[in-house]
Amino acid sequence: MPDSSEPSPALRERVQFLRETIDHHNYAYHVLNAPEIDDATFDALFRELKSLEEQWPELKTPWSPTLRIGGGLLPGLAKQAHRSRMYSLDNVFSYEEWDAFLDKMRRAFADNGALPEGFWCDPKLDGLAVELVYEDGILTTALTRGDGEVGEVVTEGARTIRTVPLRLMGKGPFPAYLAVRGETILTKEDFARINEENRARGKKILANPRNAAAGTLRLLDTSAVRAKNLRFFAYGIGEADYKDVQPPETYADLMALLQGYGFETPPRGSFCPTSKDVKNYAESVREMRESFAMEIDGCVVKLNNLSAAKALGYTARAPRFAVAIKYPAQAVETRLLAIEIQVGRTGVLTPVAILEPVAIQGAMVSRATLHNSEEIAERDIRVGDYVTVRRAGDVIPEVIGPNRDKRGPDTKPFEFPKTCPVCGEPVFREKDEVAFRCENVSCPAIRERSIEYFVSKAGLDITGFGEKWVEQLVASGRVTQPADLFSLTIDDFLSFKHMGPLLARKCLDALARAKSEATLERFITALGIRHVGLGTARALAKKYSDVDALAEATEAELTEIPDVGPIVAASIRNFFALKTNRDLLSRFKECGLWPVRKTEEKEAQAGGLSGKTILFTGALSMKRKLAEQYAEQLGAIPVSAVSRSLGLLVVGEKPGSKLAKARALGIQTCTEEEFLAMLRESGIAL
Repeated sequence: MPDSSEPSPALRERVQFLRETIDHHNYAYHVLNAPEIDDATFDALFRELKSLEEQWPELKTPWSPTLRIGGGLLPGLAKQAHRSRMYSLDNVFSYEEWDAFLDKMRRAFADNGALPEGFWCDPKLDGLAVELVYEDGILTTALTRGDGEVGEVVTEGARTIRTVPLRLMGKGPFPAYLAVRGETILTKEDFARINEENRARGKKILANPRNAAAGTLRLLDTSAVRAKNLRFFAYGIGEADYKDVQPPETYADLMALLQGYGFETPPRGSFCPTSKDVKNYAESVREMRESFAMEIDGCVVKLNNLSAAKALGYTARAPRFAVAIKYPAQAVETRLLAIEIQVGRTGVLTPVAILEPVAIQGAMVSRATLHNSEEIAERDIRVGDYVTVRRAGDVIPEVIGPNRDKRGPDTKPFEFPKTCPVCGEPVFREKDEVAFRCENVSCPAIRERSIEYFVSKAGLDITGFGEKWVEQLVASGRVTQPADLFSLTIDDFLSFKHMGPLLARKCLDALARAKSEATLERFITALGIRHVGLGTARALAKKYSDVDALAEATEAELTEIPDVGPIVAASIRNFFALKTNRDLLSRFKECGLWPVRKTEEKEAQAGGLSGKTILFTGALSMKRKLAEQYAEQLGAIPVSAVSRSLGLLVVGEKPGSKLAKARALGIQTCTEEEFLAMLRESGIAL
């Protein structure tokens, strides 16, 4: 039982001393790799602190080192929105492509003068992107990247990672709010150790360190997270309120700030003054790639000047001021045992190579893509061949070609099937396409893949629905289309092997949540319209109030929307032209899955700009990219030219021909002062 009396000042001082001493030695050991005391001494200090906190619970703080013990079983992972979106990086695969990216940066920055060159470069770590939120220097929240807008809350697991500061180091002052972004990784050594332990226990062998890190941090048993020995490397920040702290002006300053706060940053990060220095840096990292403790699949190049980076802004999916230079994939040789044909959700027949398992950059590969029938014929790939395999982009394994010197005399050219391997119906190939397709909408494979996509993270992201449950539901005949999922009962789930009452209830609850919480953009994505991914769906959801409104759109109207070209517009129209798809939408509406764009409140707050396109002309008091970012916060969609569908033209000083054209078309205009007033009325800080 804890003592009921107050802890003495001496006791409080001792606990404070222990916390600071343990934090110091933890940093020296795990971040600096320079231990100052032996393990036994460290363990004694830790045990003393733990014992005192158990005796005096009021002395325990949210940043106590004892929180790294873990051991709690979490009920599940909640989701939470990032304050500012976490973007992916664009990739380049040659120095010519890097030069082209740099030229694109210069052109995009031209309105602001000459691009201030100088770059921050560091190795591209292959792990799980995570955001750590610190409020007044204390870790309060950890989120996975998720879809960039919303991530999973993994705070308890993150606290067990020894390279995650529970409280920022230094005497302060600290930012009022700081979202530190970085990569959570498993070292190659720890990955090999875990797989060896799994092999000894008869458990599943993990595919690669990245997936292992992602799966580990999402574990609900935080003691298991701690045991895996994850490491966090900070590479940047998201939202920040520096308050009394001087904001960094360059990436080099930012990395120094993060290091001063106690973060481990990517190894061998360096400032490169010129484009030539960037290439030299990338080559040096590539040459020492195997010597890194973790998997490296390239290097990241960021514009060093943070003001210039902010002015450049972002595309729909990636920053304009940063890019990853990816290295050529490692290639190995193994034997091709068979070629299987898979049928995707759009009916495309994809050949898959079944290989003798082989290790490529830490991942065991036993299957690889063969792309299509023409690739197989052109490269003369045959079952029984020894083939060269690489991980394309260091992710997807692909077969490059055969070693004909090792070819046996009995091998034969592969004959691509003329019928669907699942339903037996004839397959077709459209003009100007290389892919063969099964066009039987009742094909079990097409139905199953479509439903898998609907529930996946790329679709509606329904937690708890893996491929094995979808496979059983389709095989049973209970589910033939995605709408059937929402009429399932607990008895339907209990009829499956390994499905108990608790898991069945979780599945039903997940479906109920998906139905009530689905956003319009996610719903459009989950429908599986060809060529429509989340980025395009987001643009469509800003324009149309619901799927009925989208279904009525003409191709001409659709092509006026950013991210929608003629091919995508035709694909959208073709989708809604099919009676089977219209019937499916009716089923969704009947079962209550019908998200709409919540425009009334947003338009009132944003002065009626939500979902409208906006264009700026003339000289503005702020940089053009910054004005567009403010417009996006109002729900508007920035465009680059005047057209009949333009919602608003914001006019600065000395406007050009765009103003005359807008007036001729009867398009609404406003001054920059009026635009700034909209921002202030919406509560946006300028």
